[in-house]
Parts: sequence; C-alpha cells; structure tokens
Amino acid sequence: MKRSSGARLCSTAAIGALSLALLTGCSSDEGSKKGSGDSKGSSSSSSSSSSSSGADAKALTSAELEKLLLAQGDVKGYKVADGNDTLPKSKSAVKTDKAACDPLAWATAGLAPGETDANASNTVSTDKTSDAPTAPGDVSGADIEGAFDITLTFVGLSSYDGDGAEKAVKAVSDGVTACAGGYGLKAEGETSKVTKVAEEKGTGGGDESVAFSEAVDMDGEGTATFHAEVVRKGNTVATFYTVNFAAFADGGDMGPVPAAVVTAQLGKLK
Repeated sequence: MKRSSGARLCSTAAIGALSLALLTGCSSDEGSKKGSGDSKGSSSSSSSSSSSSGADAKALTSAELEKLLLAQGDVKGYKVADGNDTLPKSKSAVKTDKAACDPLAWATAGLAPGETDANASNTVSTDKTSDAPTAPGDVSGADIEGAFDITLTFVGLSSYDGDGAEKAVKAVSDGVTACAGGYGLKAEGETSKVTKVAEEKGTGGGDESVAFSEAVDMDGEGTATFHAEVVRKGNTVATFYTVNFAAFADGGDMGPVPAAVVTAQLGKLK
C-alpha cells in the first residue's frame, strides 16, 4: 500500500536531513490522520576569489558563531527560530553511502561541511502572521493551503583554522561533481535516495560560493527538488538549504534559497 502524501512529505523532509522539528511535526500530524522532478537546468555558480582565510586564521568558537547567526528582526518578512532543537546536533546522525557526498549531506543539515567542531545553526522562515485569519470562523480552505506555503531555510555557520574554510568549500564543490548521479542518505533513522545533484547559479557573495540542487526520490512517486548554497567569508562558511511544503503539490520544486536570507547572513559575518 502506498503511503499518503503526508507520509511522503515527512519522509522527504527526513531525506534531506532537514530538521527534527519538521519530522516530529509530520509524525504528529500523520498520527492524527490514521484514526479518522528532476532538478532545474543548472549553471555554474562556484565563484572563486583570491581572498583567503589565511594560514594563521583562528576558528571562532560555536558560542561566537551563535552570536553571528541571523536574529529576529534581521530580515524583514522572515521569522528566525533557534536551530538547536530542530536540526541534527552531530554528523553521526547524517550518513551517506559515498564519502564524497558527506559534505553535501552535512551542508543541507546545517552542519559544518568541513573538519571543525565550531558550528551553529538556526532556521529562517517566511512570516505570514499578518495574513492569519482574525477569528477561527474565518479560516477557509485557502487559508489552510496558504499555511503550508512557507519557505523554510536551514542556516548553518562553521569556522575553521588556517585554510580549513577553503577546503570545506572545495569538498562541497568536489561532492557536487562526484555525486552527480545521486547517493543514498540516512538521517535520523530515515533512509532515502538523492537521485541527482547538479551545480547551479546561486546568490553568491562572500569570498567564494557553491550552489547546487538535489533531486530526491519521493517513494517512487515523483521527485522533489531542493536547493542549497554554501558561501565562504574569510574563515567562516555559511550553508543554506530551503524547503517549502506547498511545493510538493506544485511540481515538487522547493524554489531557490531566498537571496534576502543569504545577503543578510553574510552581512553579519566578519
């Protein structure tokens, strides 16, 4: 028996190593119900700069990175939530069947794509509170559908000694090439398949950046396409990965990482 669209949605969220909060929310929703494409055309976006993190660069601490994450009010039209309770806390919770693909999986989970223990993450979502009905009786089918049309971006910051940040970005870039044909992923106990990885044009910025899309198998019933960006500024690397629930009912493409989020986050980095 095929699972419901809600179950597939939950599975795909887990596939992308998106967040424990999403997975938990989906599980609760599915529990209550029991009782009653390929990626877009891609283009190169890896931009390299002569700016280096420096051989003597020292990594920031996780606590310092936490202070550099976007905070409420930093991006107009978006809400910011603490990522400590919504994203995997360690790389051991996110596993792939190809070592070269690990940096991609880590980047999409808000984890450091390179070798460092300095990491912090949170989530940034479109704020639709101003559109909310004023009374329960005002809720319509369109309101319910619109409630799922929220773009949620997982933001991760990691910091490195020496040229570690440059190596981290290179690992992601190399992974996009090595994993073009896809890879198997297990995140928080959920196993699934990324069928295609493609480099594409992103927001850019910083000293160098890589943007890519991942096509994820939806239990054999189509493909969902997710988009990610990895940007280095000095010896700090910022990762962005976006999901939109409503997109599953409209072709399966999550849409690009919001440029406003990328620009605002880079603006806070030293």
